[in-house]
Amino acid sequence: MAELSRVTLKSLIQERGEIANSIELAKELGWDHEKLVGVIKSLQGDGQVETTSTKVEGYKWTSEAEKYAKVGSPEAQVFNLLKAKGPLAADGIAQELDADTAKAGQSAAMKNKWISVDKATKKMQAAADSIEDTLMQELQQFDSLDDKKKTELKKRKMCTLTSTTSYHVAKTADFTVAEAKKAAEVTADMIRDGSWKDMDFKPFNFDKANGEPCMGGSLHLLNKVMTEIRQNLLIMGFSEMKTNRWVESSFWNFDSLFQPQQHPARDAHDTFFMSSPASAQDIPADYLARVKDMHENGGQGSIGWRYDWCEKEAHKNVLRTHTTAVSARTLHEMAEDYKRTGVFEPKKCFSIDRVFRNETLDMTHLAEFHQVEGFVADRNIGLGHLIGVLREFFRRLGITKLKFKPAYNPYTEPSMEIFGWHPLLNREVEVGNSGVFRPEMLLPMGLPADVTVVAWGIGVERTVAQMYGIRSIKSLFSYDQEVAKSKTYPVCFLKAAETDGTENENE
Repeated sequence: MAELSRVTLKSLIQERGEIANSIELAKELGWDHEKLVGVIKSLQGDGQVETTSTKVEGYKWTSEAEKYAKVGSPEAQVFNLLKAKGPLAADGIAQELDADTAKAGQSAAMKNKWISVDKATKKMQAAADSIEDTLMQELQQFDSLDDKKKTELKKRKMCTLTSTTSYHVAKTADFTVAEAKKAAEVTADMIRDGSWKDMDFKPFNFDKANGEPCMGGSLHLLNKVMTEIRQNLLIMGFSEMKTNRWVESSFWNFDSLFQPQQHPARDAHDTFFMSSPASAQDIPADYLARVKDMHENGGQGSIGWRYDWCEKEAHKNVLRTHTTAVSARTLHEMAEDYKRTGVFEPKKCFSIDRVFRNETLDMTHLAEFHQVEGFVADRNIGLGHLIGVLREFFRRLGITKLKFKPAYNPYTEPSMEIFGWHPLLNREVEVGNSGVFRPEMLLPMGLPADVTVVAWGIGVERTVAQMYGIRSIKSLFSYDQEVAKSKTYPVCFLKAAETDGTENENE
């Protein structure tokens, strides 16, 4: 038997002209079919052969069948044991044979009337002088059995269905028996020294994995939507905040937002804590003292959280869990400007960047994702203004029929969850969270007592998935090329965007 190799297979193809059936060839020469297919694919990759595949359904032995073909069927083993040793109880048979063989053998042998049970002693005994082990014979002649017999063996779990791909292999115009290694890529060195002109290259595949022609690069859906969101907010008069701090202290991420240090979100199973550097050093001392006092004692009508606030806990570094930490820093800077000038300047600000949560990955959760956050800081504003901003923002994304439901956030009161109608799912889905920042968060910063800040945030990945009808947000970071196939929004979203957002929300 010749050893399987590219040279051997090419010589065989040259001699025979083609390979009609790769499965039959593997049987003929004693080759492993999977290895043979690997060599065929290698030659196909070089453009020397072309193939046509055919699915071949069949049956193959199970491990039990392979054993029984050698030592006999379970029922025959039970009969031979009782014939040799005399009557035995069920546990005695199980001790002599393995438990599975004993159990299956007793049932089948009883059905064949090869053995019987003594009602007085409850022991089993041989009930025939001799038997014919049909199952063993059928297994030994397995390849010659018809499909009906094999189906019966399948019911006894002696064989299973298989599906194998057979290949018809034919030579191409580039076929050569001589083995010459072809280059797989054009390198910078080849271009510099001009050697690419004399190189023999493997055929380049300019089709995508799904077989469609590659039409060039495309914008990633995530970047595309983030760019559109950024443009919409800039048009609406918002200014973008700096988001270049992925690592934040617990102070800015939690404490400055009036989030208590015992809150579950500050546990390791929800937040990624930094091991190096583990502690932050750049927290303003006077602001830190005011935050500590607000947590412990409250003020301006609030009673605080009534616990001993720990400064060491506030210095712990984390991967920021939300971009609200960015909003807190920006609001503190506005308060510092107010202290210096005595003039409060209203602002509308937003941010788009990555945040990190210690989440279990599933269809709607990621450990690293993008968040859009915005706030409006001014005098004499409230929930009505927030709802108006949200309706305009989501209308520009093509999401209308908004509903707002009460919610709880540690740093906003009142708080609202935002729901929008999803035409692809034909139901309402949550699209964001919002609320009015609590005075306990704003007063320690030094902002005027009559200033209100309304804020909201959404997860970009969930929004993209809703806009493009993507089932799992994990697909946005996969190699699935179908995800990037859409070039425009679905028609249903374009139609929704044309409405004025004043539809009856109960429709």
